[in-house]
Amino acid sequence: MEYLHSYWRMAYVEAPKEHAANPFVDLPKKSDEEGLILHRGKTVYIALNRFPYNAGHLLVIPYREVADILALTEEEKLEFFDALLLGKQILERGLNPHGFNIGINFGAVAGAGIPQHLHAHIVPRWTGDTNFMPVLGQTRVLPIALLELWKRLKGNDLQTDSSI
Repeated sequence: MEYLHSYWRMAYVEAPKEHAANPFVDLPKKSDEEGLILHRGKTVYIALNRFPYNAGHLLVIPYREVADILALTEEEKLEFFDALLLGKQILERGLNPHGFNIGINFGAVAGAGIPQHLHAHIVPRWTGDTNFMPVLGQTRVLPIALLELWKRLKGNDLQTDSSI
């Protein structure tokens, strides 16, 4: 018999469901490695999702707590979208996915886990990466540990690339 270890799942299961503090405000106060932060911009940052849908699942998060994209300043809007492009490029260089899901959930009923703080998801996808495990086993199978993945992707930060 083989065992699948979904090592990150217990932290998710035991995490409080009501967020007393906003983790997106506290995350940038940590070191890049501790916060799994890949890029720090002036108004937004990019981090690996600690509870990913797929290996390499990134979040683009404004530093400022804002619930709706319409509440972003012009500067924040531009950097937010540029960070989506940067995150996609980091994943392309580091993981070579076949495609992407990129999205934003507005409000708890739309699936926003932290509805008071806007964030975008960049989820890399590969042919055949969907299987029965999430449906039947309520488990996601991730082929790489988060810290190992952070180290791999951190080397692909294109923040000095003048095209972004």
